[in-house]
Amino acid sequence: MLSAAQTAVLDHTLNVIAADPGAGKQHATASALRDYEHEGVRVIFYATALGSILIVTYVEVD
Repeated sequence: MLSAAQTAVLDHTLNVIAADPGAGKQHATASALRDYEHEGVRVIFYATALGSILIVTYVEVD
């Protein structure tokens, strides 16, 4: 279970990714995936061709 502080940081991170689906770097093993890390949060996601839909595949929060 995430603490309130962890949830706030995760929410901010997801908002950044939603605003810029090109954020982060290309994932090392799967070219379609993006890997974004910031403030102890790591999110691996896939953006559709137009970037209008994001599919989050992995979340890690410290």
